[in-house]
Amino acid sequence: MDNDKVRNLIRIAFLALGIGMIVYGATHGEAAIVLRKAVKVCLECIGLG
Repeated sequence: MDNDKVRNLIRIAFLALGIGMIVYGATHGEAAIVLRKAVKVCLECIGLG
């Protein structure tokens, strides 16, 4: 295999891994946890938390 094919294969593997992690996190409620933490940080930053 030449160098370009190896790079493309690695890119596709990382893309698939990233998509898999996003799907896993979304199906296990991680998005809500991240949103809750982000709101808390924002409210503390402006002095309301």
